[in-house]
Amino acid sequence: MTPRQAAGIRLAIGLAQGIALFLLQKADEAKAWPATTPMLYAPLLVCALMVPLLPLAALSAMRRTALIAWTAVAAALSAILAVHAAWTGAEPGRLGAGPLTPPLFVATAAMLFIAHHLVQPADAARKPIAPYADYFDLTWTNGVRLALSLAFTGAFWLLLALAAALFKLIGVTAIGKLIGETAFAFPATGLMFAAAVHMAVQLTEARAGLVRGALTVGLTLLGWLTPLMVLIGGGFLATLPFTGLAPLWGTKAATAILLTAAAALVILINAAYQDGEEPPHALPRAAARVAGLLLIPIVILAGYALWLRIDQYGLTPERVFATAYWVVAVGFTVGYALAAVKPGPWMKPLERTNLVMAAVSVLLLIALFTPLADPARLSVASQVKRLETGKVSAEKFDFTFLWFDAGRYGREALERLKTSRNADIADRARKMAITKEKPLITPAKRGPDFAQMAVYPAGKTLPDSFKAQDWTSSGTDAACTITGMRCSALIIDVDGDGADEVLLASGSTFDIFKSSNGVWRRVAMATGICADANIESALKSGAAQMAEPEPRRDLKIGDQRLTIVPMGDGCRNGVPIGPVWYKTGVIQEDIR
Repeated sequence: MTPRQAAGIRLAIGLAQGIALFLLQKADEAKAWPATTPMLYAPLLVCALMVPLLPLAALSAMRRTALIAWTAVAAALSAILAVHAAWTGAEPGRLGAGPLTPPLFVATAAMLFIAHHLVQPADAARKPIAPYADYFDLTWTNGVRLALSLAFTGAFWLLLALAAALFKLIGVTAIGKLIGETAFAFPATGLMFAAAVHMAVQLTEARAGLVRGALTVGLTLLGWLTPLMVLIGGGFLATLPFTGLAPLWGTKAATAILLTAAAALVILINAAYQDGEEPPHALPRAAARVAGLLLIPIVILAGYALWLRIDQYGLTPERVFATAYWVVAVGFTVGYALAAVKPGPWMKPLERTNLVMAAVSVLLLIALFTPLADPARLSVASQVKRLETGKVSAEKFDFTFLWFDAGRYGREALERLKTSRNADIADRARKMAITKEKPLITPAKRGPDFAQMAVYPAGKTLPDSFKAQDWTSSGTDAACTITGMRCSALIIDVDGDGADEVLLASGSTFDIFKSSNGVWRRVAMATGICADANIESALKSGAAQMAEPEPRRDLKIGDQRLTIVPMGDGCRNGVPIGPVWYKTGVIQEDIR
């Protein structure tokens, strides 16, 4: 196929894609067919948005029959994911689509991108598995092409916006009206993106050496960060025996942080390895081996943290996704650890690991967005089982999750719970099923983490009424009561009435709670201008007391009294420097 023929076909594909998206958008606006048939509209939208990218990228690189077959398979897979999303969004008893959420489009794009870069090299090599260097080159080259095409399309729209603004200065508004019309915007975007892809393909093929050289330089520089990441990961693991796991669990995000660290190690190992044809410098080469072994304890810790949360609170959609990420991390860990210790060519087993885990990732994405492992389905089954077995009471169970956040699976479960033998469960399920709007405050809202709360000064304890009260009621919202953060408490008489107040610390700020008729409500805040002030160490030393009263003048505007708080000139070593009109000669000299 000649470049001119390829250009014509790509432009035709881009124009057809833009027109298709425009027609679908207008049907949705007018509530006309096919938007009135969500089970058809959803796959049409997803396929029109995603699938044309495949022939645009591989038009002159794959055999015609193979490209047509692969495009058909990709369209079928995308349609299946979209139909399932539409089906799960439906209310029980009818077919219909809920909104197609951004995760669906991200997952479909990721699935097609990974799968395409397994298919095209194999087709070019005329065998099921191509040389690893082919996968490496095509993936990175297409990544560059995609970035350039998106940048070109964005620049096109910036120039149109500039043209509209310039002509508007002289009273001509036609250009602004034109680019604001979807009848122009969708086809023009599709056409310009297709043109950009064609130009990017031609340029990267004509200057393949230049592109390869730039990628090599960038990845080599990134590979030199592998020793630093090894030091960070090794230092973290070496410190754990001295700190214990409690601080890690206290972050409430241990799994996410650990999996992010594992992902960073995987990326840096690959940056050092590249296509495997030329081993890097001895330092990143040795660091990559160590990094492959560091993955083992990090991924084990991530799995343990995830298991603890699931065992304690059951599955949620976020934990299902985290489990899928962890499965992928385990696969990379096994392969990279074996590559690190296996004799022979440096880290050679890494190549097979990458190909296997790419295929596993595609299968996991398909499973997560179909009934096989739908996070909503698994979460509903887990949470309802906890409710029915008594692990969680009906009072504390999050019925709003079933009705508002779990799609069809949650609503069907709620319908079943209406007939539960437990009268309390059945009553709450019936009440939730007639709720029209999701409450702003759900039963998932937590109070302070009293088990981890440090109380000052020594010898003081939190009042029982403070710990036992309803922390979902109004007037109790504060930083560590909404999010369940670990915080410290100071027991002190703030207003001098002889009764102690409770101050909850969040950084350098205290939320002040006062008891009135047995109910503790937040009545004030105490804050300083030094965010780096070491409040915790001062509390531990017992250096907390109420200051003597000082004369002050407030500003009155009508019936409102406004307190004047001097902001000062910043902080030094956690100590505020006074406001400008309080400066002494010594301080003035010190800050010049």
